Amino acid sequence: MNLLWAGMMLIAILYGSFHGTIPEVTQAALDSSKEAVTLCITMLGILSFWMGLMQIGSASGLIAKFTKGIQPLLRWLFPRIPKGHPAMEQIAVNCIANVLGLGWAATPAGLKAMEELKNLEEERRAAGGMMGGRHCPAVPKGVASDEMCVFLILNISSLQLIPMNVVAYRSQYGSVDPTAIVGPAILATAVSTLAGVIFCKVMDGKRRA
Repeated sequence: MNLLWAGMMLIAILYGSFHGTIPEVTQAALDSSKEAVTLCITMLGILSFWMGLMQIGSASGLIAKFTKGIQPLLRWLFPRIPKGHPAMEQIAVNCIANVLGLGWAATPAGLKAMEELKNLEEERRAAGGMMGGRHCPAVPKGVASDEMCVFLILNISSLQLIPMNVVAYRSQYGSVDPTAIVGPAILATAVSTLAGVIFCKVMDGKRRA
């Protein structure tokens, strides 16, 4: 990404030098910097608000109830994760945050979930593929497990009821109706999530065949 952005900046400078538009390039850079700072402040406020709500929900037990409510679905999606394993809790928190449109807030839980899934594979290798009385072959070291792949697809395609980031962007750049994206976003993410789940289950069925 650093090389990509550096290349774009270099191309803009070279183009401006050859066409005599360096002042415009400089002004555009200054304007963009100002917009970036303003956008970051806007997103910080929104993120703080929703993170605060998440903390309130966690302290009140609401997040725990949501987590318990989606456990049957997660057990179906991740049948090889032992019951009560820490990875399942982190996956649930990540899914809840994504559904609420809190992409940034979902990132810490997502990273912890991946770390727990990595630990799970190490436990499987140490136990010779036996976990909870079941034979669950471990993948070679350095290779993503089935659970990691399913979680990544689910995380990327996640259903969003309130796409807060997109609403914030639209509001920042002067949209007349920033929330008009909510309906299409729910439909699009519902379809992408369904497609992701079907893909995971089809591939899992082929692997077991």
